Amino acid sequence: QVQLVESGGGLVQAGGSLRVSCAASGRTFSKYTMAWFRQAPGKEREFVAAIIWSGGSTYYADSVKGRFTISRDNPANTVFLLMNSLKPEDTAVYYCAANALPYYSGAYYLGSTYGYWGQGTQVTVSS
Repeated sequence: QVQLVESGGGLVQAGGSLRVSCAASGRTFSKYTMAWFRQAPGKEREFVAAIIWSGGSTYYADSVKGRFTISRDNPANTVFLLMNSLKPEDTAVYYCAANALPYYSGAYYLGSTYGYWGQGTQVTVSS
């Protein structure tokens, strides 16, 4: 069974930085596209960033491009999201997601593409 466990969330002031991590277990991590989504109170879940199995390609939502960086450490079965220049509107629960299919990166921005989800980690940015 695939398990995804996020960590690293917390409270940070606007303009600050935070790195969240997602540890994966249960299958060969290096075969799958991984992504981060977020959901703010009263809003729908939205795509944040994705990284393909090799780490060779990354994708970002326009709202975070240039501020956030997604990366992965395949030997450690971990994906990271480094968030810089944080804004109050970045406040949300951040979820790690793993693609259901190996070596697939289509529709990376759709939640339905991902078969496995973590429990989420809260990120709060104060103004």
